[in-house]
Amino acid sequence: MPFSNCPVDQLTREEAVIELERLAKVIAHHNYLYFQLAAPEISDAKYDQLVMRNRLIESQFPDLRRIDSPSQRIGAPAAEGFKKVRHRTPMLSLENAFTEEDVGDFLNRIRRFLQLPEEQPLEMVAEPKIDGLSASLHYQDGQFILGATRGDGSEGEDITANLRTVVDIPFVLQGAEGSIPKSLEIRGEVYMRRNEFLRLNEERIAAGDPEFANPRNAAAGSVRQLDPKITAKRPLRFFAYAYEALSGSTAKTQAEILETLGRWGFSVSSLHKVCAHQADLMAFYHNLESIRADLDYDIDGVVYKINRLDWQKRLGAIGRTPRHAIAHKFAAEKAETVIEDILVQVGRTGVLTPVAVLRPVTVGGVVVQRATLHNEDEIARKGIRIGDHVEIQRAGDVIPQVLRSIPEKRPADSKPYPFPVTCPVCGSQAIRLEGEVARRCTDGLVCPAQAVERLKHFVSRHAFDIEGLGEKHIEGFYQNGLIHTPADIFALEARDRQSLTPLRNKEGWGAQSVANLFQAINDRRATTLDRLIYALGIPQVGAITAKLLARHYHSLEHFRDCMIQAQDQTSDTWAGLLALEGIGVRMATDLVGFFALRHNIEIMDALMSHLTVPNFVVEAALSSPLTGKSIVFTGSLTSLSRAEAKAKAERFGAKVASTVTHKTDYVVEGADAGSKAKAARTLGITILTENEFMGMVEGYNDQQ
Repeated sequence: MPFSNCPVDQLTREEAVIELERLAKVIAHHNYLYFQLAAPEISDAKYDQLVMRNRLIESQFPDLRRIDSPSQRIGAPAAEGFKKVRHRTPMLSLENAFTEEDVGDFLNRIRRFLQLPEEQPLEMVAEPKIDGLSASLHYQDGQFILGATRGDGSEGEDITANLRTVVDIPFVLQGAEGSIPKSLEIRGEVYMRRNEFLRLNEERIAAGDPEFANPRNAAAGSVRQLDPKITAKRPLRFFAYAYEALSGSTAKTQAEILETLGRWGFSVSSLHKVCAHQADLMAFYHNLESIRADLDYDIDGVVYKINRLDWQKRLGAIGRTPRHAIAHKFAAEKAETVIEDILVQVGRTGVLTPVAVLRPVTVGGVVVQRATLHNEDEIARKGIRIGDHVEIQRAGDVIPQVLRSIPEKRPADSKPYPFPVTCPVCGSQAIRLEGEVARRCTDGLVCPAQAVERLKHFVSRHAFDIEGLGEKHIEGFYQNGLIHTPADIFALEARDRQSLTPLRNKEGWGAQSVANLFQAINDRRATTLDRLIYALGIPQVGAITAKLLARHYHSLEHFRDCMIQAQDQTSDTWAGLLALEGIGVRMATDLVGFFALRHNIEIMDALMSHLTVPNFVVEAALSSPLTGKSIVFTGSLTSLSRAEAKAKAERFGAKVASTVTHKTDYVVEGADAGSKAKAARTLGITILTENEFMGMVEGYNDQQ
């Protein structure tokens, strides 16, 4: 039945309801044909007529505007800021592979974990790695209700209004009634096509605005505009690559997921393939690399994923990285330039890092002016001097690094670079301990560079993640004497009330921006134990290790007491720290060394007067018999690999250790068990067979 030709101002309300419903479906259909299949059925003029009629009817009957209305693409009123969104399941970061050997190692790890025979084909799906911005879309009853950035993987920003302007994100999913799960989370990549990116930059140049460096930066900046009307003017696109349903999904493979996403109305890359062998993966990789320049969007590698979803679930994750997938990055682009100077930066742990100041050069579409030289050994090994012509590359298309010097182009008066033995910031001695490549400033927090870098680390994404308190603000506040320690951040508002020159009167600040900053600080007065441990900036302790420590010690008081007790390296506490999986002697030494310094304890005490840090909650089935228990595996297991056994135990709340102590609750004994089983019997610790261990967790699989 054709659309009514009745003038909009003569439509009855009932006729308007019917026509708006039909217009939404027809326009969505033509969007799908145009943006995803590149096979339009109607001219642009006829399409514009449909959109204009929809808009006129909504103007006549504004209360009838539908959630899937095409008019929603033009943007909503500007927001004051982005709300935080907690992801239903973490958005993890992929491990990178740079060589064929890396890919082989990845496949072998999977085989060992799943205990697969070498001759069994390991079916993988190879997909292009889109160089864009990861986003999560939530659908309820088939309707788009929420969109968020990846953020730190656990928590992102609510950008729903901006994502509603993206032409190939459907407001309502296509499919027969009952074929779409009730609650869905779609994962994908927001990106910009090259030709549309170039046109956008031409428009910005004409308007006197600065150009975007590359399509990814343009896409990322566009989805984080506070005014969605600005986002609506940017040519953003979306590729979907995964989904998770609370119930109702029948997909058993990654290939089925991609097929289903296409049926629901999403753009899915057509350049994906199911591969059974590593040789097939490599052939796909090299073919995609050869056509990379001809694609109308940027890719920076290939993603390999286990095809079977049940195996993906079994493999789980290690820290923030899934075991079932890896990103095989393309070779970095290279260029030649000149080192005009070498600067030495001082990091939060006092490490002196040399940085090359380069004659500006474009690499992969980005102007590069600096590159890391890593350490003094690297400078000596590569023979790098100021004035040298050098070959540089952007590793993984991101981090600039100097590959080699070109001695034949070296100036005649060139001299070797003398690496400093004193701190370039505070002048203190910089020493290099035996066995280490790093040279460190010895003045700790007395050194301004270390103090500032530790403060930057404290407010960073995986630490306290304080909105609006970026690196430039930290530097300015430190130089102006407003903050010197982490505790000063939480006392800033109280001191500002007493100040004769309040922050709102300073350049670049106003009453509202100051209020927003203080609110963001106050929102972080309650934090988790793992974030606090990471925020302290203990050498070698990253986000994954911080979570391991939080899971093991449970409370801040217990963690702190144990680190002080462990300074006695003959104590059970020291042995217990070394027994933790992933904690070696050097890391343990740095941990207890941090708590051996009086000023670090004083900083923690001052900080804790402002904070609430509840005991760490294990993300596991609370009723599991393993929750909170310490468990050690010994001997050969038959039904699952050692790695999978450890992952399963941790998933159900256990603390997996490598050494048996009197604090061990269970030892799981496999075939050919050795000294650990003997020690367990001596200490009277409960010994479980492999079947007994599996029986303790088997009944809890549905709660994962």
